[in-house]
Amino acid sequence: MSCTEKKRILLGMSGGTDSSVAAMLLQDSGYEVVGVTFRFYEVNGSTEYLEDARELASRLGIEHITYDAREVFKQHIIDYFIDEYMAGRTPVPCVLCNNYLKWPLLARLADERGIHYISTGHYVRKELSNGSYYIRQAIDPEKDQSFFLWGLSQPILQRMVLPMGAITKTDARALAAERGFQKASTKKDSIGVCFCPFDYHTFLRNHVDVGLLKRGRFTDEDGKFIAWNEGYPFYTVGQRRGLGIHLNRPVFVKEIDPIRNEVTLAPLRSLEKNEMVLKNWNIIDETQLLNQDDIIVKIRYRKQENRCMVTKLPDGTLHVSLYEPLTAIAPGQAAAFYKNGLVLGGGIIC
Repeated sequence: MSCTEKKRILLGMSGGTDSSVAAMLLQDSGYEVVGVTFRFYEVNGSTEYLEDARELASRLGIEHITYDAREVFKQHIIDYFIDEYMAGRTPVPCVLCNNYLKWPLLARLADERGIHYISTGHYVRKELSNGSYYIRQAIDPEKDQSFFLWGLSQPILQRMVLPMGAITKTDARALAAERGFQKASTKKDSIGVCFCPFDYHTFLRNHVDVGLLKRGRFTDEDGKFIAWNEGYPFYTVGQRRGLGIHLNRPVFVKEIDPIRNEVTLAPLRSLEKNEMVLKNWNIIDETQLLNQDDIIVKIRYRKQENRCMVTKLPDGTLHVSLYEPLTAIAPGQAAAFYKNGLVLGGGIIC
């Protein structure tokens, strides 16, 4: 490549504010941007996001392509989402989608077009440390998305360019407005899971045989009947609101038994745990994580950090010993490990 030739980069463009501003910032940095919009799932068949991405690409003078990934998204994300709830676990579709579908697919499409660099509008940064690449938390703590990217491989991390990690969402909206992209500057942030952003109960009812969603029992910790529930898939460990019962004390979902179709309710203190075990984990450098006493673990996307010690068990799972107890450790959810703002790895809670 000559010194005057622009570096090409494939950018995932959702049609929203963040990826739109990412396209502008990448152009400012001298990249020749090629935009790709994935068709993963379309609520009520709406394709407005496609038109928004195409229009923005046209105005910026960049090539734009569309890739239909609806079938693979259904197989790997939607079916998994349903299966996890039906198994009494709480799924993490955004973690699986980012680590095992979206970013690898972006890299594959880039390879097919002879493009090395790949990018999205994620609010994260990247850092090279001791010969390995890491995701670093964004400067905007309200938008930081590092929790979702602990499973990325080194070949993917090496190619990533992340322009949004160094700015805030307020900055992004202001930049889009200043450059005349009014619609992009005022788009609402996506909330929750893209294919059922508000109500997974309705989603399950529409996708699961009605015979599998039967009324079940709420019980106390001794197994005594409290009330009837709508069926175990409609509850998650740690849940308090939306139980549909009224007691003279606060209770939370402690356990879910799909075989018996029972949901155990208990006071919050009964949900406290000092340890958890992870499967399907990914660690960038085991020497930086295992048996260290200054590791931070998060089991929630925002505003929750706990110190821990991580060791590897003989069966290959990870044991996480918590310095302070956590409530609502839900099987199926994710845990991500941090040190000094770097994502060291993560896994799925057993």
